[in-house]
Amino acid sequence: MKQYVLALDAGTTSSRAILFDKDATIVDVAQQEFTQIYPHPGWVEHDANEIFDTQKKVIEQVLGKHSPQQINSIGITNQRETAVVWNKQTHEPICNAIVWQDRRTAEYCNSIKEAWSKKIQSKTGLVIDAYFSATKLKYILENVEGARTLADQGNLAFGTVDTWLLYKLTQGRLHATDATNASRTMMYNIHTNEWDDELLTLFNIPKSCLPKVLDSSDDYGTTTLFGGEIPIRGVAGDQQSALFGQQCTQSGMVKNTYGTGCFMLMHTGEKAFESKHNLLTTIALRLNGKTQYALEGSVFVAGSLIQWLRDELKMIDDASKIEALARKVSDSGGVFIVPAFAGLGAPHWNQDARGSIFGLTRGSNQSHIARAALESIVYQSAELIDCMHKDSGIEIKELRVDGGAVVNDLMMQLQADCIGVNVLRPKVIETTALGAAYLAGLYTGFFDAAEISKNWKIDQSFTSTDNKNLNIQGFKKAVEATKFFAS
Repeated sequence: MKQYVLALDAGTTSSRAILFDKDATIVDVAQQEFTQIYPHPGWVEHDANEIFDTQKKVIEQVLGKHSPQQINSIGITNQRETAVVWNKQTHEPICNAIVWQDRRTAEYCNSIKEAWSKKIQSKTGLVIDAYFSATKLKYILENVEGARTLADQGNLAFGTVDTWLLYKLTQGRLHATDATNASRTMMYNIHTNEWDDELLTLFNIPKSCLPKVLDSSDDYGTTTLFGGEIPIRGVAGDQQSALFGQQCTQSGMVKNTYGTGCFMLMHTGEKAFESKHNLLTTIALRLNGKTQYALEGSVFVAGSLIQWLRDELKMIDDASKIEALARKVSDSGGVFIVPAFAGLGAPHWNQDARGSIFGLTRGSNQSHIARAALESIVYQSAELIDCMHKDSGIEIKELRVDGGAVVNDLMMQLQADCIGVNVLRPKVIETTALGAAYLAGLYTGFFDAAEISKNWKIDQSFTSTDNKNLNIQGFKKAVEATKFFAS
């Protein structure tokens, strides 16, 4: 029987199952969206049971066409900072998962910045922000009835979405995560590769509720839920998985994923650069016990801006139509959008900022706004490239791109023009899922490291031109005005 690797891509808005063959070709895909819950302004939640139910359904859809015996292994990649907390005895969540976009702990984060910023950055590579999991878990322990008692009894489990899926797939036999996901919690020391006791004391979090941390390519047990025993052998956070799927495995290689948010990572080898320009230092992968690092810039709103234009402003009825609308004008007509719906991420880290539109005139129309939306994604990414160069001193030679939005040729050309280097779109743009498949297959021997590097092929290269219609300085002024309004 022909063998495959199954990648589970647990995203922010949907669960997917993608089947890859030995040539890294997609054989089958199933996808199902799940509910976005907004209890209060700035709060975002998910039903953890719905996440697992949708993930289980898409696995069943794929396995309906292929037998479990054909699945060599499973790799999991996931939205990273979302916090899931459940009862170890009942295996049930004690509340909704708090999503990475959620801002409810912003005030607490601001209260500890002066005293703890330097120490937390030196230990975790992160800035203090509600984006990360630690303060979400602290909030649940302090505000969900019975949570602290369960934790004190050793009966409470915390995990990011990968950990929750592993727990459910193994029917409670495994409470684990990988080093990349652990590095996004603001509780994990990325240099010692251990949960940090000092930070756990700060957040008043008992170590008993935390998962054990494994390599990204490792033995994560087996699942028997689908009519056979299928090994799970790879786990990585979505952005690190995309970095590996893009085969950015050498120091100085950079990828940018254009999804709900925009996430840029530069591989820095076994050296962890401490950012001086408000980027994050994160674990790129841990393989065979060796830790590789990356610099990361996180833009909170990218594709979700296009969804907003579709769903709330009704400018388009399908996200794919944004390019045609934006092409009706040669520039944005002086319009700038700062899409700070969930605050500003790197390099600004302003939790109070909210979305703004500047430069409107009586002649501004939907096409100008559509083009300004694409440009805002481009400008934010260009800021990250600049910070990475300053932090590392490494000259960036190309940008490898992936994610659903990279099919937008106009945006990719604007990106190349704005950063002054070629933007390379690979033939397989499902690099996040592909990275998870590679990690699982490497452990089992299904994939060979040398073969993997040959699989990466360019679909299109966008060459930088001198685009005088782009105005990144104007965008930076708009960002400063947005921050001033929020102050």
